[in-house]
Amino acid sequence: MIVRNKPSGLDLLFAMRGSVLPHIVRPLLALILLATATTAIEAVWHPLPEVDATPFTVFGIALSLFLGFRNNAAYDRWWEARRLWGGLLADLRAFAREVEVFVPEEAPRREMLETALAFLHLHRTGLRRQEHDPEMRAQAADLLEAAHPPDAALDRLGQLVAQALAQGKIDGFGARTLTGRLSSLAQGQAGCERIAGTPLPYVYSLLIYRTTYLYGLLLPLALVGPAGWLTPLFVGIAAYVFLGLAEVSEELSQPFGDSLNALPLDAICRAAEISLAPHLGRPAPEPILPRNYHLA
Repeated sequence: MIVRNKPSGLDLLFAMRGSVLPHIVRPLLALILLATATTAIEAVWHPLPEVDATPFTVFGIALSLFLGFRNNAAYDRWWEARRLWGGLLADLRAFAREVEVFVPEEAPRREMLETALAFLHLHRTGLRRQEHDPEMRAQAADLLEAAHPPDAALDRLGQLVAQALAQGKIDGFGARTLTGRLSSLAQGQAGCERIAGTPLPYVYSLLIYRTTYLYGLLLPLALVGPAGWLTPLFVGIAAYVFLGLAEVSEELSQPFGDSLNALPLDAICRAAEISLAPHLGRPAPEPILPRNYHLA
């Protein structure tokens, strides 16, 4: 996720970190070159018919409305994913406090907290479809062998609570409280997996990009007469707006991806490690800070 202050005048011109321009530069240049070629052909041979700009105005308004609708849908996914991960962090902190209260013995308490942290990291790498961290492979190798490692971690937590109850290490009220917290963690996990496994309908992307390219290809016909050699400039501005919005929607619709605007899951997991460190009796690690305005 990009973390920076309000852009200055120079940033507006030269900032590339977090911008969609690197992703759309090729189709943008292609549309500008086509508009330049159309303008040159019209200036030399005048073969193009005079086209009224009114249909393009209506076309542009309709495209803007559709892009706005899709952008809102993508941002809703991004924000819901952030809320779910905020809930996971809050539940993990509450779980640590509840374990501190209801599990007096150090060994089972430490195992529960370590497994809870393993769940969060396994959930992160599972959503991102990444290789598991070397440290995680060493600490939770048996969990990684499961078909669904994050779910296996929650199952182990449930088994640890049941085992502690059977051995009389916690009472029934404590077991009920801890299992209720595990249910909340499972709901947050399922919500994230629902977002990751249900992308925006492909027909949206297909229609948006087809319509945007069609608009950019035809727009020079309406501008070449009144705008002349300024046609490539106006086409470039329009294409930057529409292609940029389409690309922003693509990135926001995948909040767990590896783009610069994806959620900072590494930083959230580190915040959980910092919060649980006092309960585990070890020094808290350093928080993850933005690097070149990017918080991973």
